[in-house]
Amino acid sequence: MNHPLEHPVFRRIGEIADNMQVEAYVIGGYVRDYFLKRPSTDIDVVVIGSGIEVAKQLSQEIKTTVSVFKNFGTAMLKYDSMEIEFVGARKESYRASSRKPIVENGTLTDDQNRRDFTINAMAFGLNKNNFGICLDPFNGMEDLKNKIIRTPLDPDTTFSDDPLRMIRAIRFATQIGFDIEGKTWEAIVRNKDRITIVSKERIVTEMNKIIMSSTPSVGFKLFERSGLLSYIFPELLRLKGVEKIRGKAHKDNFFHTLQVLDNVASESDNLWLRWAALLHDIAKPQTKSWNDIVGWCFHGHEVVGSKMVPVIFRNMKMPMNEKMKYVQKLVFLHLRPIVLAQEEVTDSAVRRLLFEAGDDIDDLMLLCRADITSANDAKVKRYLRNFEIVKQKLKEIEEKDRIRNFQPPITGEIIMNTYQIPPSDLIGKIKSAIKEAILDGKIENDYHQAYQLMEKIAADYGLQKKE
Repeated sequence: MNHPLEHPVFRRIGEIADNMQVEAYVIGGYVRDYFLKRPSTDIDVVVIGSGIEVAKQLSQEIKTTVSVFKNFGTAMLKYDSMEIEFVGARKESYRASSRKPIVENGTLTDDQNRRDFTINAMAFGLNKNNFGICLDPFNGMEDLKNKIIRTPLDPDTTFSDDPLRMIRAIRFATQIGFDIEGKTWEAIVRNKDRITIVSKERIVTEMNKIIMSSTPSVGFKLFERSGLLSYIFPELLRLKGVEKIRGKAHKDNFFHTLQVLDNVASESDNLWLRWAALLHDIAKPQTKSWNDIVGWCFHGHEVVGSKMVPVIFRNMKMPMNEKMKYVQKLVFLHLRPIVLAQEEVTDSAVRRLLFEAGDDIDDLMLLCRADITSANDAKVKRYLRNFEIVKQKLKEIEEKDRIRNFQPPITGEIIMNTYQIPPSDLIGKIKSAIKEAILDGKIENDYHQAYQLMEKIAADYGLQKKE
């Protein structure tokens, strides 16, 4: 294992600290990740004194700009591939109604005491007299070895002071595959209602890190077990449970959704495709019904679910932009490839799917394949076999008809100019008829054929060309 502080910048920081007669330490994530053999480019330096002054001096010596945040007593600069943040050692106390701490200057011990977990409280000395020595007052190394997440001080106080730490505990458990220590877990369960004082933005930031982990289902199962899920994502919790009528039960849509999420995560690093997996069946509780002939139905859950997407994004303070529309679109279309796979695959149906999905067709197909889960192996094999037929058909139609993102070759402007008519519903009807004819395969996606059809439809409406 390489020396943790082999980069020359660490020795330089130590020399600046010695000259200023202050102590400096690398603390937190960089130290933890060094022992976990994980790459880390975020360096937190705590100074017993002014972190800002040390940062300013370093920025002058390495000739880079420094960003100073006086209100927070921090400074940050970039060097090589690293982001180095400097802060003065702090002592924190909290009011019950807020997770914003009352901050005072403190010692290294004060600073380590305020850390969320033992594995994040370890520090490397940077001064000449302790360079590279690990200071580990809470046995974080032992917890790393045993793969345990534990708070340095009383967990009830830790989580009550800053309830976001409960979400972070679950995030670390998911990301690095550690177990949350018993007393720490019990404190999360006891303090779960405190999460209501944390901003939605901070919660979603942590949730996105869970969603982007290799097995995100771990985090959501821990959210459910702890009781946190009912506060941070109640719509997802409503998917949980199985109802049985006349011996027929539907699948538990909560665990099915998490399986689909894991399936997508194994194939794609696209955060928003993973969100689509998480939300694809979100409307099943609202659309659940029983039919004596076919059993359990969730008719229209893709339509209702797509309408829920912007509501959920707004509630969670997530971006109301193209990313949201992308998730909404995939939720709306997620059944289409499966339906095609169950029926005879017609060119017309494939053209329509290509037209509606556009550039997102590959992501839709990935989501749809991930959605094929069942305890019945024969059923899964049959679906997958048919699904491959749909994929092949998509490829053939795409190459032949150029339908993806196609715009009908006859525009409204062409119709208006040809017949000298103003904008009206009639133009929309002619354009729609041409589009449907192309999608149904009655004519090719070709200007000449589309123009001839326009003339025929216009004549049926009694329109005449103006010379």
